[in-house]
Amino acid sequence: MLQIKRYVRATSLAEAYELNRKKSNCILGGGVWLRLSNRRIDTAIDLSDLGLDQIEESEGEFSIGCMATIRQIERHEGLNAYTSGAVRDAVQDIVGVQLRNMATVGGSLFGRFGFSDLLTVFCALDSYVELYQGGIISLREFANKPYDRDILVRLIVKKTPLACAFACVRNTRTDFSVLNCAVSVQGNRALAVVGARPMKAACYEGELDESFPERVASSLSFGSNLRGSEAYRRKLCAVLVRRALEKAGGKR
Repeated sequence: MLQIKRYVRATSLAEAYELNRKKSNCILGGGVWLRLSNRRIDTAIDLSDLGLDQIEESEGEFSIGCMATIRQIERHEGLNAYTSGAVRDAVQDIVGVQLRNMATVGGSLFGRFGFSDLLTVFCALDSYVELYQGGIISLREFANKPYDRDILVRLIVKKTPLACAFACVRNTRTDFSVLNCAVSVQGNRALAVVGARPMKAACYEGELDESFPERVASSLSFGSNLRGSEAYRRKLCAVLVRRALEKAGGKR
């Protein structure tokens, strides 16, 4: 059961960061996955008053505040036009509309969950995170960093010319993915990001040819859980990469 002793609506990122330095405190985010945990929180820190719930589009990038919801990115016309619907495809089956209206982009990415479809699709794009103390770093670098007490302020997606697509397999429509995959293609090079292995998303980049899907499947590691075995996920990986490449218009 989740127990919260004190609730604070931060008036600045500086205040939120100082409060969050104490290990028994926690940034609340959307509180979706946090509420399923069994822990005691001294101070829950809410960022709702900091104006970080907007998606801003400029000529060269998208800036997505950490308190923007998954539903907002699902419905954002500019983001989905740029990604040819890949972002919408990645999030539209996450549990249900009610949850997607609560779950935040910052909470979803900072958790670096193995099951995260959101982390997978944005790692396939030219994406960066802005951290309060750590500055701006690539999302793929952030995904491999150890957890700390910093605050993810926003996600930045550069409008780099590329073709991308997302594919996944779920046992039921709104369940977690058995395996998910996002690809991006630039010229004769492709990047494949595979998540729910069941570990967090991992990347493989290489020359785009007929053997690319099999090279991805043989290069990454997989594990077993109730949703699927290691052997099944490895076979599924090559199929999903090939499907995503077809959707992105890449060679196969």
